[in-house]
Amino acid sequence: MDVLGVAAVVLDSQGRVVLWSPQAEQLLGYSAQEALGQYAARLLVADEHLDLVLNLFREVMESGEGWEGVFRVRRKDGTTLPLEWRNMRLQDDLGGYYALGLATDQATLRRVERDLALSVRLVDQSPIGVLVLGTDLRCVAVNPALERIGGRPAGELVGHPIRETLPFGDADRLEAAMRGVLASGRPLVDRHVLGRPPGAADGEHAWSVSLHRLDDPGGRVLGLAVSVIDVTDRHRAATEAERARRRLTLVADASVRIGTTLDLEQTARELAEVAVPALADVAAVDVLDRILTDPGARPTPEGDDGPALVRALAVAAAYPTVAVRAADPPGEIARYVAGRLVTRCVRTGRPVLVPRVEEGHLRDIARDEHAAGLLARAGVHSYLAVPLTARGQVLGALDLKRARNEEPFTEDDVLLATELASRAAVCIDNARWYRQQRETALTLQRSMLPEMPQRLVGLEAASRYQPAREGSEIGGDWFDVIPMDRERTALVVGDVMGSGINAATAMGRLRTATQTLSRLALDPAVVLRHLDEITAGLDPYIATCVYAVYDPHRAQVCLANAGHLPPVLVRRGCAPRLLDLPTGTPLGVGGVGGVALRSITVGIDPGDVLVLYTDGLVETRDQDIDIRLRSLTALLQTADDSLADTCDRLLRSLRRPDTPDDVALLIARATG
Repeated sequence: MDVLGVAAVVLDSQGRVVLWSPQAEQLLGYSAQEALGQYAARLLVADEHLDLVLNLFREVMESGEGWEGVFRVRRKDGTTLPLEWRNMRLQDDLGGYYALGLATDQATLRRVERDLALSVRLVDQSPIGVLVLGTDLRCVAVNPALERIGGRPAGELVGHPIRETLPFGDADRLEAAMRGVLASGRPLVDRHVLGRPPGAADGEHAWSVSLHRLDDPGGRVLGLAVSVIDVTDRHRAATEAERARRRLTLVADASVRIGTTLDLEQTARELAEVAVPALADVAAVDVLDRILTDPGARPTPEGDDGPALVRALAVAAAYPTVAVRAADPPGEIARYVAGRLVTRCVRTGRPVLVPRVEEGHLRDIARDEHAAGLLARAGVHSYLAVPLTARGQVLGALDLKRARNEEPFTEDDVLLATELASRAAVCIDNARWYRQQRETALTLQRSMLPEMPQRLVGLEAASRYQPAREGSEIGGDWFDVIPMDRERTALVVGDVMGSGINAATAMGRLRTATQTLSRLALDPAVVLRHLDEITAGLDPYIATCVYAVYDPHRAQVCLANAGHLPPVLVRRGCAPRLLDLPTGTPLGVGGVGGVALRSITVGIDPGDVLVLYTDGLVETRDQDIDIRLRSLTALLQTADDSLADTCDRLLRSLRRPDTPDDVALLIARATG
């Protein structure tokens, strides 16, 4: 009405103006004082139209039937204006008659009519859903497109709250946004919401929702206009693109994170940790026990329907959950019955997918009824197992479960999990072969290390050997205590540079040579020169060695050093000190460019202690060797009840768990 600016004029039965609205004053220019009491026809109509107007007035007053149409009237300024009229007869309570004329500018009316027709057509025929809400957020009107989105006809939507009108998932947040637009007047454009229309069989839909506040020309808030565009195809394409990006990222991440070491358990943990939460909520890595105990084991025939002995290596979860307790504890050997899905995966070498887990499936997934109950409590609803296959052999399986992640596993997830498992399986296979080689080398090396002689004259000794940490190859560290003639004792500590079976073999040959040479009663420097020649023949191996001969009758020890760290001498009542020996060239270099090998003799009294060691005890990547040697001498200031206790204390204090090197430690004390 405000837009149209409708003017109201009331005439008595004689045609005089008795009521004159402000809109009439604005439209025609005459004030109420100027118009009231005047004959309307003479005030507003040109002379040539006067008879026509009087006849129309007479017909309305006599018949009581209204008249509508366009008539040009005269304004106060002398101009004429075409107005759209609606004329009708009125009757008061005394039986008198009056004529009411309602008029508006014809051009304004036509514009409003066009705008209305256009908006109605656009709204009704638009593929965009349009919903009009009142200030109470109840549905006032909907267009056909919105009926299709809501899945119900307009009659079932009008009058209902917004949360009952549209199938949007997060109704609370959307209502809060609507109230914000009602309060501020600021539009909210292109907000994406998700939901599932009634009866939709194609899964979740996505819509772009825009909110605009509706105000009248006077500023009064009428409600909200809500436009809804179905963007499901775009959303699904974007979701799929994002999934593809995440898959590529996960594969790239796996390439970096899996196989950082040759430690079997660490590699399995890396695989499980990569899989959560990007692919699953809970992941477990299991390996066939026979693969670990017998690297040359042949694959199990596919037709074998017996149980499988499996060793659990790793379990990881995206959040604390009882589903972890349903998995076999890492390190334990479990007997997987033939009916379990993971057993089928290992036996067939093919993935096993259960997109939607039912109650009956849980008994086939879990190891027993209790574990099945834990999986049910955790809300596991989707399951996937893929084989760990490397070099044509199934090593085990990657077991995946989803609980909080509402999406079921799909064929795309099968492809991704298979890719991860294939990459990890090669690393696991390398780790198991490395472990076998390492255990072989360790067995070989331990078999070559000496047993302490039953009786030493004037001397007691203790020793320790610790191999490198898991994931590092065995080195060539060794020690020896060799009884000699005239009740002397040779003390030897050496280190073959390099690692693996070959280094252990070279160490064994040097130890054998050292034992043979010790029986010749040669000077320590001469022994080392012979060992240098032998080592040169073991190309490309180089070794360091300290060779000492203790003589209890002379109370002295004669030592020679071939590129090794200096021994520590602990005299009774004195601070421990590093022996200042001439550090000759390492064995295998042949003396070229180095210091010549020569011996020195040091007096040693009863109670004095000599400490020989390899670099694995003191060398680290983050501290200077001088600082570490000072730590060693400081620790030796404290005496223990036994030399064995001293060995253990030094290893506890100085040995780093992550040191990739062996340690050989030999401590001897003169007894007189």
